[in-house]
Amino acid sequence: MSEIRPCCLTIAGSDCGGNAGVQADLRAFHAYGVHGCTVFAALTAQNPFGVSAIHAVPADFVAAQLDAVLGVYAVKALKTGMLASPDVIAVVAEKLKAHPEIKMVIDPVMVATSGARLVSEAAVAAIVEKLLPLATVITPNLPEAEVLAEMKIADRASARAAAKKLQAKFGGAVLVKGGHAVGDLPCGEDTLFDGDTWVAEALPWIPDPVSTHGTGCTLAAALAAELALGRDLRTAVAGARKHVHEAIRSSYWVGENCGVLGFVRPCP
Repeated sequence: MSEIRPCCLTIAGSDCGGNAGVQADLRAFHAYGVHGCTVFAALTAQNPFGVSAIHAVPADFVAAQLDAVLGVYAVKALKTGMLASPDVIAVVAEKLKAHPEIKMVIDPVMVATSGARLVSEAAVAAIVEKLLPLATVITPNLPEAEVLAEMKIADRASARAAAKKLQAKFGGAVLVKGGHAVGDLPCGEDTLFDGDTWVAEALPWIPDPVSTHGTGCTLAAALAAELALGRDLRTAVAGARKHVHEAIRSSYWVGENCGVLGFVRPCP
């Protein structure tokens, strides 16, 4: 049999506009040359201006999709996105526990950058109890890190304290995403803690980009692809961040005041 190409799996929602969710994940997987598998956890009617409708996928159908993919495709890494239902979260966690060999990037999509809650308290509790302990790395944004660590983040010291607290609680590495300035924390500075070492870095700021919609999804997907290709965590995070930076820099218009992240050429 010829060489088996590594696969990445996304477990997330669909974005009919193609900016975020599963569609953004597949675009990132393709850029890295890995095969993308999908498990749809929700269908959404959305565009860059907002989400107008959500159709939940039943937990048993999520389970059927996972059964169809896991153990058949050579899934080396996966990422999760918005999982709004406690039942779906429980099914995903139960299925993933049987595959500890897979690198798992868990994006705990719970709170928008604006601070608006995106999922119920019951879903947050299920994410904390069942999903985050399975993660190779979790990628909360600043509001999500505040919720999970139960503390305010206002500067580098508190961002590090939150990352350290979450790493100790869940066991995996923590990447606190600093996509927006908060207090004295520099705009765009991400904080990575793997239990031993720290990396805090901000790439050059891009003024007035055409689009930033889907950057969180794209970062998690790019990170999963980097890990699937065998890169160590620090290298994978650096590569994923550069991938997203270039996607923002090359974003373009696809409608009246409607932009999309650029497609980054295949990564080496």
